[in-house]
Amino acid sequence: MRPTKNQIVSHKDDVLVLVDSRDCELGVIDKQSAHLGDGLLHRAISVFLYDKNGNLLIQQRHPTKELWGGYWSNSCCTHPRPGEDAKSAASRRISEELGIVTTLQYRYKFEYSAAFGPNHSERELCSVFTGTTDSDPVINTTEISSWRWISPHELDRMFIDESDQLTPWFKLEWDRLRKLTTT
Repeated sequence: MRPTKNQIVSHKDDVLVLVDSRDCELGVIDKQSAHLGDGLLHRAISVFLYDKNGNLLIQQRHPTKELWGGYWSNSCCTHPRPGEDAKSAASRRISEELGIVTTLQYRYKFEYSAAFGPNHSERELCSVFTGTTDSDPVINTTEISSWRWISPHELDRMFIDESDQLTPWFKLEWDRLRKLTTT
């Protein structure tokens, strides 16, 4: 079932899965606590959706998001729930945020951290997926304020010209995806 376009689908008290660098589960914690200070390592997913012309769907995060609100990012991101595998979490989230259902392909997993302001951080072990769609999104306006299709070349330029307006994980993931598709 697809949520309505303004249904709240993420909360500060959502439960995240804490892990070590080998992806062994260590416990659970609420989302807000996981992102305080230096952050605690937890599972995450990131999705890159392409159209039939090879353009990438990017989104501008809603300005009320606690971390990187208003920044541009890849198609969607989230955290798997306890007991939920990464691919299921990715499929759930593209439906919740974008109103899109498609087949996703696992690409890779990586660990990163990034500070946001004086009191927050991302510290994630992130599984990255790609997929294709023939549909424009029907965005969830509580998560996304804007979206657009962008060519890989235009996105490369955006990382040079507007990198301060892009989420830190987006560039890391894009650089690696570009290398995977050119080798």
